[in-house]
Amino acid sequence: MAIVAALQMNSVVDVNQNLATVDKYLSQLSLSEPLLLVLPECFACFGGSDKDLLRVAEQRQTGVIQQNIAALAKKYAVWIVAGTVPIKVEDEQRYSASTLIFDDQGQVISEYQKIHLFDVEVNDNTRSYHESKYTRAGQNVVVFDSPFGRVGVAVCFDLRFPALFQAMGKVDVVVLPSAFTYVTGEAHWHALLKARSIELQSYLVAANQTGTHANGRQTYGHSQILSPWGEMLAEKTTEEGLILSTIDLDYVKSIRQKMPLNPFHFKHTQPSISKE
Repeated sequence: MAIVAALQMNSVVDVNQNLATVDKYLSQLSLSEPLLLVLPECFACFGGSDKDLLRVAEQRQTGVIQQNIAALAKKYAVWIVAGTVPIKVEDEQRYSASTLIFDDQGQVISEYQKIHLFDVEVNDNTRSYHESKYTRAGQNVVVFDSPFGRVGVAVCFDLRFPALFQAMGKVDVVVLPSAFTYVTGEAHWHALLKARSIELQSYLVAANQTGTHANGRQTYGHSQILSPWGEMLAEKTTEEGLILSTIDLDYVKSIRQKMPLNPFHFKHTQPSISKE
């Protein structure tokens, strides 16, 4: 048996304050089983201007955010899905929204760069979102092996694109760091999470931002862990904090044996898959 967890946060612009929040909640855990912790999108810096993330963007394998998460993973002997960290790219006016996966020794064993960028109009305080202005979209579907089985990675707006999840193949767990807005979350969050978990017959761990942030942006919260049958195993509604659930890989196999699904029955073009 293993344990998966999601930390729901109301992140601020100050990186050190957010890192201290992660440390605080990890210090409350006392577990003997392997733990996979999923952090929200933009967990380390959120709620300011678009340029704030560009300002704190780091070179890969160095910088305050990456060094601190690596240290926390090793200190508490947990796997951490750090989603997302702004990583510098060749274009100095952009960064990649990179979900970095740290093992329990603090080593980065995989990286997913958010593919679907949030360029939309929403009837909320922010009104217009143009994520592509400073973010370079990724291109590769990412899955990795771990003590928690085969894990697929997606971020926030990716949730609306089922082809991305089907391209992961047979995964045991999907992790989804998010900063889903309140308006879109209230309308679609629960339905989309349940659909993806049922389609893939996998556990799904979604860590969301919550509440109103310094710039007035409103996020939905309702971080969840779902079973391969689409059942809600844990949820944090609007407050900050942790949710946890045990996972059973034999249960995943049982679901698939009883109801076999073949998402690749029809021929189609698949995105390239980076297998770590």
